[in-house]
Amino acid sequence: MTSSHKDPVLVVLQLTGGNDYLNTVIPYTDPLYRDNRPAVGVPEGQELQLDDKAAFHPEMGPMKTLYDQGQVAIIHGIGYPNSPRSHFRSMDIWHTCEPDILGTEGWLGRATRDIDPNKENVLTTVSFGPALFRSLTLPGVPVACVDDLDNYGLLPGITETQQRTKILERFARLYSPVMGSSAVMDYLGQTGLDTLQGADILKEAPKMYSSTVEYPDTTIAKKLKGIAQIHMAEFGTRILYCDHGSFDSHSNQVGMHDKLWHDVSQAVECFFDDLKEHDVADNVIMLMFTEFGRRTHDNGSGTDHGAGGAAFLLGDPIKGGQYSEFPSLKAEDLEQGDVVPNYDFRGLYTTILEDYMHLDAKPLVGGAFEKLPFVA
Repeated sequence: MTSSHKDPVLVVLQLTGGNDYLNTVIPYTDPLYRDNRPAVGVPEGQELQLDDKAAFHPEMGPMKTLYDQGQVAIIHGIGYPNSPRSHFRSMDIWHTCEPDILGTEGWLGRATRDIDPNKENVLTTVSFGPALFRSLTLPGVPVACVDDLDNYGLLPGITETQQRTKILERFARLYSPVMGSSAVMDYLGQTGLDTLQGADILKEAPKMYSSTVEYPDTTIAKKLKGIAQIHMAEFGTRILYCDHGSFDSHSNQVGMHDKLWHDVSQAVECFFDDLKEHDVADNVIMLMFTEFGRRTHDNGSGTDHGAGGAAFLLGDPIKGGQYSEFPSLKAEDLEQGDVVPNYDFRGLYTTILEDYMHLDAKPLVGGAFEKLPFVA
C-alpha cells in the first residue's frame, strides 16, 4: 500500500453547528462590525491582526502562527444561494452538493469510489467519530469507521461488532427521516459490515506510533491524534474525516466560542507538529468548514443562524493567504440580516479534488464551479 510516490491525503475537520464567521475572521477595521456586535464583539485590540482589514479571534494564536508561515488559506464569503438556515439541511447540502434537491450520495463517497474503484483497500477513507458522516456515504463504497482509536477493542464488554452496530444505528436514525428508510437500508445492506471492517485494522495504528508531541486532553485533540496515527501507519488512507462542536452560539457566545477555538487551534497545531516531526506532512492538507455563518447583528447574548461563512485550508501544499471577498456588512447589502455568500462551496471542493487530489471534479460536485489558486 506504500510506495516512494506519496499520494495526496485530505483531512476534513467539520465545525458542526454553524461557526460565527465574523468573530473568527474579524473585519476589525470596519466600524459596522462594532456596531453589529455590541454584546459578543471581540474587544478592540485583542484580535490577532492578519492585515489592515482582517484578524483572527484571540484564541486562534496557533492558527495565526501557521498563517504567518504561509500554511493557511482563508476562503471568505463561502456558501451557496438561498441558504435555508437549518443545521440539518445546510449540512446535507455541503455533504451531497445538492442545494436544490435532497441528495443521496456524499461527495467524498464519490471521490472514494474514484480513488479506489475496485475496493482494494477498505481503509481508503476513514470516518472518525460516533456517527458516519453523510459526505462519505455511497452505496457499495466501504468507509472504515472508528469512534475512539485508543479504546477501540479495549472497552470492557464492548466488542468491535457492538461499536460498528452503534455507528450504523446512529446513521440510520439520523438519515431515515430525510432519505427514507428504504434508501438508508439500501446503503446499510450493501455496505454495512463491509463499510466498517477496516476498523479492525485501524486498532493496530496506536501500537505503531510514538511521538514527542503532547496533545491536549480535549475531544478534538484526541480525534486529530488518532488521524495522525492512522496517517503514520501507512495504511494507504487518503481521506480522513472528523468533526468538532457544537458551534451553535445562540446564547452565552463569549466564553463558549473562545473555548471552541482555543481547543481547535491547539489541536490543529499539535497535529501538524506531529506530522512534521515524523516527516509526513508534505502530502496532507486539512479542510475546515462549517454549514453556515451567523447573523450579522448579535442577539444580546449570542448570534443566530446566518448564511455566508468562512472555510480554511491548512498544510504544506497550501498557498496561504485570503481568497474570495469579505462580504459587505452594509445594511442594504445584507439578506435577512446576513452577509451574502459570494463564493460557491462547490468551487472549493473542485479546487481540492482537481488541483490537489487529481480527480475529475464535475461528476463529484455536480457541475463546473470557479476554482481558487490556493494549492501550491
